[in-house]
Amino acid sequence: MPSPATGAPATAGASPSPSPAATPARSFSLTSLSSHVRINLALFAIGLATFAMLFSTQALLPDIATAYGISPDRASWTVSATTIGLAVAVLPLSTLSERFGRRQTMTVSVAVAVALAVVIPFAPDLSTLIALRAVQGMAIAGIPASAVAYLSEELDGRATVGAVGLFIAGNSVGGMSGRVLTGWVAEGFGWRAALGAVAVLGIAAAVLFRVLLPRSRNFTPASLRPRLVLRTVRDHLARPLLLRLYGIGMLLMAAFSAVYTVIGFRLVEEPFNLSAGLAGSVFVIYLVGTGSSSATGPLMERLGRRGALYVAIGTVTAGLLLTLADHLVAVLTGLVLITAGFFFGHAVASGSVSRTVTHGKAQASALYQVAYYLGASIGGTAGAMIFHHADWAGLVASALVALLATAAITLYATRRALVERRALATAA
Repeated sequence: MPSPATGAPATAGASPSPSPAATPARSFSLTSLSSHVRINLALFAIGLATFAMLFSTQALLPDIATAYGISPDRASWTVSATTIGLAVAVLPLSTLSERFGRRQTMTVSVAVAVALAVVIPFAPDLSTLIALRAVQGMAIAGIPASAVAYLSEELDGRATVGAVGLFIAGNSVGGMSGRVLTGWVAEGFGWRAALGAVAVLGIAAAVLFRVLLPRSRNFTPASLRPRLVLRTVRDHLARPLLLRLYGIGMLLMAAFSAVYTVIGFRLVEEPFNLSAGLAGSVFVIYLVGTGSSSATGPLMERLGRRGALYVAIGTVTAGLLLTLADHLVAVLTGLVLITAGFFFGHAVASGSVSRTVTHGKAQASALYQVAYYLGASIGGTAGAMIFHHADWAGLVASALVALLATAAITLYATRRALVERRALATAA
């Protein structure tokens, strides 16, 4: 009998081969991606939403200060209130994630944060704006610690460091896109419209996260026992290595937050006189952080944790010194180095926390986030005050002090490791 497709006789007992035209075409969908790819893309998306909303007012501080007739340090509270709210809520919400799941916690957190982002542009006065931003920070708090805990449970050790780096890369893209977007929108339509644009960006990233992130396969719910949680927190705080990592995260973020809180004020003043849009565009430098944090895994394999931290500290220090020049190219080059070094150091420290602990991962990550965002709050507010009274040189000096303390902690850890190594060699 002839084959319908070709008119040639069909071989007995053989199934006719379907023609290429008869083969159904495979349509691409996000859910058809591998689990590993979906996890990375989902965490990148929620990392983007987190930083875009968390620091949405940072590029707008000069506009907010002008609108309300206030000093830079008072305007900086629209950023610091959010990071303080996050620092306060991150440990309780990470504990809830141990009971209700990482995915569920992150979903609720990003939904509430986005809903607040829609309301914030309509805040009638500065006090209301600061209060809403504080509550938004508390909502966002469910994301960072749960994200790192999710990754450490669903991926193996080596893949976890790379995935944490990609999550932090999402932070850098969110920080960049939120600030650049608000700068240009504010120039054309005002700072309230700029905050509305961030809300739209947050909604898109939140939807992508929810569609992509697979359900947890290795999560085991824990009962909500306050005594057990407190014991776990106490255990983590009793570990010198974790305390050092928490201190490093706080100090690095304090220096970084001080620079980026104040840089907009510096660029719109003499001798640069940039417009709000151009000053906001400077935050495109955050993309450098995407590359440096994504490269954390391979570089840590080569340099080790302490070696990688020395590179991060040295890079940020060189960048700070460059920004002292009254030349735009030098300042921009300095910001590139500061951003690359900071995101690399942050990825090393936060990834090391998740690799160090064997239990209470959410609490360990949450404690890092507490230290990290306390550093953001202190750095942002103190940096604005120092700039107001001592100009840019005073701010750079204060950031260098924070970096010196970071280097001292890392050097102490290096010497301690050498002593332990010699003791083991002697005992052998």
